[in-house]
Amino acid sequence: MFKTFLVAAALLASVFLGQTANATNQLATAIGGHDSVSYFREGKPVQGQAKFHHFWNGAVWYFSSAENRDIFAGDPKAFAPQYDGYCAWAASQNYKRPGDPNVWQIVDNKLYLKVHAGAQKKWRADIAKHIEQGDQNWIKIAPY
Repeated sequence: MFKTFLVAAALLASVFLGQTANATNQLATAIGGHDSVSYFREGKPVQGQAKFHHFWNGAVWYFSSAENRDIFAGDPKAFAPQYDGYCAWAASQNYKRPGDPNVWQIVDNKLYLKVHAGAQKKWRADIAKHIEQGDQNWIKIAPY
């Protein structure tokens, strides 16, 4: 019973703290509980609801509707942010920082989060280069 309480408390805390999803944090709520499909369909982040959830990649993902949940479940990699929701700018610089679900951009049908507006500005200065660097670096820094 107490263990169940701790798990529930951790899930709630992760929602309010906006933890990103990663394979080592089994209790994380992906992208702060935002609906990752909404970035693509509505052009903005929308807060998800626990009743529309899906478990994937070691995290619980929340959605604003059953339809969005089902779309995600059909192809999670198409809608999940790159670098497990960590900051794309930081990945391009060979380190990890949490991504902010409100600082984002879609490039070539892929969602990228950044830690803050300053990182977004630096990343946008040469997006192609930073994506290439991030992809190369992520192989090395993802497990840590």
